[in-house]
Amino acid sequence: MAKVTYFEALKGASLAMKKRDLDPATADYLMRALTGFDQTQLLIHYRDSLPEQLKDQFEAAVSAYLAGVSPQYIIGTADFYGYQFSVTPSVLIPRQETEELVAWLLADYANQAQLTILDVGTGSGAIGLTLKKERPDWLVSISDISAAAMTVARKNAVALGVEVTERVGNLLTPFTGDHFDAVVMNPPYIAREATPLMDQSVIESEPSLALFADHHGLAVYEQLAQQLKQGIVMTNRLYLEIGFDQGETVQTLFQTIFPDAQIRIRQDMAGHDRMVRVIFNPGNGE
Repeated sequence: MAKVTYFEALKGASLAMKKRDLDPATADYLMRALTGFDQTQLLIHYRDSLPEQLKDQFEAAVSAYLAGVSPQYIIGTADFYGYQFSVTPSVLIPRQETEELVAWLLADYANQAQLTILDVGTGSGAIGLTLKKERPDWLVSISDISAAAMTVARKNAVALGVEVTERVGNLLTPFTGDHFDAVVMNPPYIAREATPLMDQSVIESEPSLALFADHHGLAVYEQLAQQLKQGIVMTNRLYLEIGFDQGETVQTLFQTIFPDAQIRIRQDMAGHDRMVRVIFNPGNGE
């Protein structure tokens, strides 16, 4: 049987991806992930024969991608804020926009040595564990309604060498009666009627529980606002990721329930509304 070189394997995979209108650069991503090579090392090996075991692994990975599986799920990891997180179909793949939410919170508390943080709907733990890595002295708690997601987050906490408080349950209820300096959440906010506009691979691969929300994508914001109003958890600030067209609606929702709060919408690097910060008692040194 004729040996296949790295270059030939990559070229064949890229062509197959192009035919399906998929990103051909994913071929390089998959190969680098499977080999541990950086781009330069991969180029050096271009004319070398692909080991048989690696060839089988690469072909299986390419087939999975062509079948609609996200590359991060195929490899089992995703990068976020300079850290590597394990991901499974039980959790959302961390995205670059969410890094900006983390950066906003870190910048707001740049000089705060001691802080208590709750990451709600943690998924892989990307937000909460990153905050703990960046600020080791902060006391970080994480929660998720999905026990399977919490298993992934727990694995990532061990891999990153951080200790956080973990609880399973709906939104704030696992921490009933507790007080946090800040609560942060990237909730499911995609309206179910937007499904036809979405990338099919996202719909088929990623957990619907972490993607979609009722009431035009606003249901979780509404539930969270009500839980905060009821005092299930007390906090000074709330940081939220939002859909690009939800800024004013989410702002109005929280302003109606918390008329004295100071609410700011922030855009992402692409210029879209992407984050909301709620300061509940702006007159008390906040």
